[in-house]
Amino acid sequence: MSFLLLKVRRPCLSSLSTLFLRRLSTALPHVYGDKYETSSSSSSFIHPTSIVHPNAIIGQGVSVGPFCTIGSAAKLGDGCLLYPSSHIFGNTELGDHCILMTGAVVGDDLPGQTVFGCNNIIGHHAVVGVKCQDMKYKSGDECFVDVGNNNEFREHVSIHRSSKSGDRTVIGDNNLIMGSCHIAHDCKIGNYNIFANNTLLAGHVVVEDYTHTAGAIVIHQFCHIGSHSFIGGGSVVSQDVPKYSMVAGERAVLRGLNLEGLRRRGFNVTEDLD
Repeated sequence: MSFLLLKVRRPCLSSLSTLFLRRLSTALPHVYGDKYETSSSSSSFIHPTSIVHPNAIIGQGVSVGPFCTIGSAAKLGDGCLLYPSSHIFGNTELGDHCILMTGAVVGDDLPGQTVFGCNNIIGHHAVVGVKCQDMKYKSGDECFVDVGNNNEFREHVSIHRSSKSGDRTVIGDNNLIMGSCHIAHDCKIGNYNIFANNTLLAGHVVVEDYTHTAGAIVIHQFCHIGSHSFIGGGSVVSQDVPKYSMVAGERAVLRGLNLEGLRRRGFNVTEDLD
């Protein structure tokens, strides 16, 4: 009997999967620089196994795969794409052409808000906009995460909301946050930064623009990382990192200028570094 049931079910599951894959093939964005282009029509597709609250606001050309969840206060911009088993909770807003990979979780059913700009990729099993891990947090506080445009958060990244009402965890534009990185409450991240795998930022860390971390580094709370700096792999950063510098070590110390990073950014040997 079970064998017969399996034979009956298979065509049904196959047709659902085929429908979703066909929709993905037309809706999946193709990347050209920092922009996304889609060939999808203005209509949206929601897989019948997904749970989408009737109060959620869904833009045009949105594709929602199997077993997804979209909460009542969610807002999705045009062309967003949710891969299977990705979830959006709480007061969460996605700009146009954002992508949630399988297992991604965005937002939380708590006071406050999680806001994304456009063209962001939230990787497999990444978690963005959930409650912080800070004892200052009090139940009922309205806490926030603000994310800009053109960021890529790879698999298992975690980014937490602010620790108290009125504060914000902020991520700028065009950042690459590689796998298993953590950005804690109230951090302020600028633009064009690259965090290699297992970069861990404690609370209230400020990172300016065009910084680069190697893998498996730890940055102590309230540290300030200057623009165009580089942090060597396995470093423990417990003090501020000056602009344009290179630091490394179990207790990171200054190793000189970040000459390679400056060269890549177009600086020359006679330029004045203010």
